[in-house]
Amino acid sequence: SVAICSENGGLVASKEDCSMYHKEKSIQIKNSASALYNNLGVLRIAPRRLTYFTVVHANVVNMISASWDGLNYSHRQLQSKEPNVATSTSLIMQAAFCALPSRDLLVVTSQKGIQMYESDGSIMVYWHALDTPETPTEQAVFARGISAVWENYICVGVSSGAILVFDVPSKGSNITLSEVLEEHKESITDMASECSGSQECIANLVTADDEGNLCVWKSGEEFQLLNKIPGFDMSCSSVKLWKGTVVAGYGTGQIRLYEAVTGILHAEVNAHARWIYSLDIAPFSGLLLSAAEDSLVRVWHLTMTPETNSVEVAHLHNECVTDTQICGAKFCDGDGYAFAVTGYDLSEIIRYVQS
Repeated sequence: SVAICSENGGLVASKEDCSMYHKEKSIQIKNSASALYNNLGVLRIAPRRLTYFTVVHANVVNMISASWDGLNYSHRQLQSKEPNVATSTSLIMQAAFCALPSRDLLVVTSQKGIQMYESDGSIMVYWHALDTPETPTEQAVFARGISAVWENYICVGVSSGAILVFDVPSKGSNITLSEVLEEHKESITDMASECSGSQECIANLVTADDEGNLCVWKSGEEFQLLNKIPGFDMSCSSVKLWKGTVVAGYGTGQIRLYEAVTGILHAEVNAHARWIYSLDIAPFSGLLLSAAEDSLVRVWHLTMTPETNSVEVAHLHNECVTDTQICGAKFCDGDGYAFAVTGYDLSEIIRYVQS
């Protein structure tokens, strides 16, 4: 059952349709998925009728290129890197595709640094080492939280709470660190840019940390902090930004929807019984995917009503991946026609398609 609290007319309805999606053939991966937030990357290459998937296992990124007809799969493995070491044991925290207008990159973050690859994983175009203390400290050092922002930026979070802003040229490897945003005091967990494609949204980046604090930014030559939405000492593990609304998932199993610029709480949904690991939005249809440790993947529909400044949330569909701690879930296209799921210790990517 899904319990709802809402403010400002943010309504939740249940329009559950058990037959909305059906399971497709799974994609086998070389190593099982690590128990990391948002542990699934998806990039659709429409001209080549391919989809790239990435799943992190320890110090390796499993990369699969899958043809849409389901006949061709190719596998590649990317290792974590560190200077002057042949094989790094540094744990990878996240792998995510960053789609900029001029190019797509695959960004991999670890305990040692940030690696940026061409989207097929063939060439590493940039490496940024993290500042690691000379003497070990209690505070772990790692990078986590990755997002392409606007025309030419890729933002990456670090465990100190800082956000590194990289300026990415339209081609080549002359990537530069252009700014460091120091607003969060806790480790960054996730970040997301405005995904609706709307030019009217003032805010175009939201960042989240381990205490559930959210910062809302406007990108530019210098990023501007527009708003801080205080957390409640519970980690925000996954966050999205759509049509000026922040959608945040928490360790409590709750999803909260805020107006980005004002911080007004539109709705709060008790969506899962356990820790949420992944959220995703299909920007063209307003479908929202949530996945958690409770083995459930849920599909919701978001409706914005600008006249009343309200957001409605409808619960559409449930999938139970039995005995699986889900750690990644992503739509495979902008309409939400298909989605894919990974689970801790599972050596496959499970796919669902609309019936």
